[in-house]
Amino acid sequence: MTLARRTFLASLGAAASLTLVSPTVLARTAGSKKLLFIIQRGAADGLAQLAPIGDPAFAALRQKFVEEAQQGSKLDSMFALHPSLSRMASLYRRKEALFVHATASTYRERSHFDGQNILETGGERAYQFKSGWLNRLADQLVKRDAGASALAIGDGLPAALRGDFAAASFRPSNMADPAADFLDRVGRLYGDDPMLASNLQKAVEVSALAGESKAIKKRDYAGLGALAAKLMRGPQGADIAMIESNGWDLHAQAQFRMGVQLDRMDQMVDAYQSAMGQEWRDTLVIIATEFGRAAAINGTAGTDHGTGGMMYMLGGAVNGGQIISDWPGLRQNDLLDERDLRPTLSQEAIISDSVAAHFGLDPVRTRGNLFPHVTDRLKTPQIIA
Repeated sequence: MTLARRTFLASLGAAASLTLVSPTVLARTAGSKKLLFIIQRGAADGLAQLAPIGDPAFAALRQKFVEEAQQGSKLDSMFALHPSLSRMASLYRRKEALFVHATASTYRERSHFDGQNILETGGERAYQFKSGWLNRLADQLVKRDAGASALAIGDGLPAALRGDFAAASFRPSNMADPAADFLDRVGRLYGDDPMLASNLQKAVEVSALAGESKAIKKRDYAGLGALAAKLMRGPQGADIAMIESNGWDLHAQAQFRMGVQLDRMDQMVDAYQSAMGQEWRDTLVIIATEFGRAAAINGTAGTDHGTGGMMYMLGGAVNGGQIISDWPGLRQNDLLDERDLRPTLSQEAIISDSVAAHFGLDPVRTRGNLFPHVTDRLKTPQIIA
């Protein structure tokens, strides 16, 4: 169902590379709850992912893209999910997915670098904070439960996971594993250096968690999803993990490329859900991007940088089967600056209140910790079941 404006306002490598290692990394967990954050780098087009086919102004803005949107999974009288997201549509029908539309952070410019930094660090302006909101969340869990772990799956530690809390990163690789005797020799070489010895030990631990799944082909998105689940499952798995999804800056020939991008994400989420098994019931997956795209297509059959976009909230933990949207409309007078989808919901508030409910944290304290500039005390819609 769609939450209408009045309803909303009334209800309101072959081995792991470790960074900032400490003994708490992958040692104890905060409980059974799991959080996976996937960032769509490049400003993913929310109007293509979840098309407002019921808005009379949509057809004129998107022109030749409309036929494809009509072929998607119709979730209600207003919105249709892109045809490449068939597995995601199944999650929605099982009430394990919901979508938040016409949302954005407080950022109103159109720089990818600044927008991503604000989304990841939780600042009011770019580079205001050196730590990320995921790192501060992990630290908050540790202070409450004396145990938590956080992991990035990719080529390094993204801004969202940097900070005082000791997060790890794991880079899948096609390279063969180092021989055991080689690791033993390196271990003895590093033995007198506490930092290097700890780094190596934790790298071996994360690699052992990954097991046979750690070698992932470059474009094996299902394999990446299954690997993420393997690194998060069980009491020794990470409580919090992050995956970076690149390639969403589609200025030209966006129709085909968007389908490819969404199919990859659909495969990854589907494999992750399957591999999590029973633990999917206690899992929250958040997929977000730094900002949306312009409402109208441009002269090269793509879309330019915009403002309002959409978010995915997935998992057995969510109050799924609904679309949360204080929909502003797509008529020219409804658009922000007469060009962008006008955001009506706070991306930061949705994220903060959702993770607070998911982990059983105080929502006011959590919002102040993760996104301190968001002072709005209105209640967000119920996202966690």
